[in-house]
Amino acid sequence: MVFTTISFVLACIFFCLALIFFFMKEKGAMLISGFNTLPPKEQDTYDQLRLSEHMRNILFLWCAVLLVGTLSGYFIHYVFAIIACVIWLVLFVKDVHWDAKKAFAPYKK
Repeated sequence: MVFTTISFVLACIFFCLALIFFFMKEKGAMLISGFNTLPPKEQDTYDQLRLSEHMRNILFLWCAVLLVGTLSGYFIHYVFAIIACVIWLVLFVKDVHWDAKKAFAPYKK
């Protein structure tokens, strides 16, 4: 039951964050770690709308994975919630970038 609760709380958090990116459009790019530390002239060289949309989509994907895990864990077996948390962790690690310039390179104008 613990992993079911954890996956539900994380799904709610990611859904709220995705909504923030949805409503802020290109201004949401300022909330992305690493992007807000770039100089303003360099920020202008990136497609901030695409960057924000990509972050929104990632957050919605994480939310969906965790929500499916929550519902499966609650109605079927708690192991499904654990599996969803592991899948989310793999997706999270896959999307972490240590170099901001490499991370934002696909979004150059």
